[in-house]
Amino acid sequence: MGDVAKTRAVVLGGSLAGLFAARVLADAYDEVLIVDRDVLIGVEGPRRGCPQSRHINGLLARGQQVMEELYPGITEELFADGVPTGDLAGNVRWYFHGKPIKQQHAGLVCVAASRPKLEHHIRERTRALTNIAFAERHDILGLETTPDNSRVTGVRVQPLEEEGAGEKVIDADLVVDATGRGSRTPIWLEALGYARVEEERTKIGLGYVTQHYRLTADPYHGDLSINPVASPELPRGAIFTKTDGDRVELTTYGILGDHPPTTQEGLYEWIKSLAVPDIYDALQHAEPLDEPVAFRFPTTLRRHYEKMTRFPDGLLVTGDAVCCFNPVYAQGMTVAALSALVIRQHLHTGAAPDPFQYFSDLSRNVIDQPWEMTHTVDLSFPGVEGERPLQLRVAQAFLGLVQTAATRDGVVAAAYMRGAGLIDGPEALMRPKMLARILWNALPWGKPAAQPRRSPSTPAEKPKASVS
Repeated sequence: MGDVAKTRAVVLGGSLAGLFAARVLADAYDEVLIVDRDVLIGVEGPRRGCPQSRHINGLLARGQQVMEELYPGITEELFADGVPTGDLAGNVRWYFHGKPIKQQHAGLVCVAASRPKLEHHIRERTRALTNIAFAERHDILGLETTPDNSRVTGVRVQPLEEEGAGEKVIDADLVVDATGRGSRTPIWLEALGYARVEEERTKIGLGYVTQHYRLTADPYHGDLSINPVASPELPRGAIFTKTDGDRVELTTYGILGDHPPTTQEGLYEWIKSLAVPDIYDALQHAEPLDEPVAFRFPTTLRRHYEKMTRFPDGLLVTGDAVCCFNPVYAQGMTVAALSALVIRQHLHTGAAPDPFQYFSDLSRNVIDQPWEMTHTVDLSFPGVEGERPLQLRVAQAFLGLVQTAATRDGVVAAAYMRGAGLIDGPEALMRPKMLARILWNALPWGKPAAQPRRSPSTPAEKPKASVS
């Protein structure tokens, strides 16, 4: 009997979206090859190809659940490697419009890992699968197709560390583009005779600066993070969180060109201008471990592949290559993980997924909800350009009621954070009992309640790493 031809999937991009995609593809294909320009294996620090790895990257509660489903036991592995944890509603000090929301545990496991630490653990667990391999230090040049361009059959690459090496073709039964915001799939498709994918953008002019510290005094009193959120009244915010390596990570941001400075003195003055003094006070007892580093994010971006009427077989797109959310809301990594589940749902033995069905499900079941959340909040800032129809204004008004009620009622606060963590859909806040609770606490007759403070001697409860 002759050899049976093996099936191969090729993933373009070795960041988290690519790793999650490779993990599910490994269950359906004989070989999975991850191609990237960077060196990936053994890297534990920030990568050149992932500039956001120098900044805070939040994994929402739903993302933690999917990560644990794909890599059982990885959450506890991260905790054992020095990653702090807590409940995203019960152990995080959130401030909206300068007011603290009530802290109440909501079953939202926070994995407060730095991006390099998280990526390293996920990459090592992915490498452990025997049918996954890495093609590091390879430039991705383009797609290979059938003569009529109706099916993608591989990818053209060029090794970067082989002197004089020319381009070569890697054959594939399926190619998955996980190359991020700079994805060249729209350009490649046009060159192959397909229409340009429709893109939706909102100019937010976001800029942020990150620095790491060692604290000589504890400002948290059992909390995990201090997060004053930007508002139309003061479009500056910050995340000040414990992270791995016994460090504290600060990312502070401003929108519409109002960006934090990268000088040490200027950064401290910026922090002093935030809506609450907690972080500035803490930095009086902090030793900087590195220099402030800036990042610019001019626009959000959504590529509407689900609207295309023609698309080649053998090609899918995932992660930031499809949709880039405002990073302040920490949706990107979680959406990448959820996108991998959609790929898994569309895998069939011996046949590549139908791209039309995949993009339709990806849009409806994964992207629409966080995109609407991002859009609603971004357009609450008057300087952000965009249409504000009645439906959007109603959604913004309701969000304001929820945030006000969350400062007075821990049940509302927990429900709100479950929605923000993509555990529950927006309908959870519209159920009669919850809606009554929101209105009672948000409207003028609602009475503000004092925010309970945890005693410094009371440790934060460590949430269980469950997927329930």
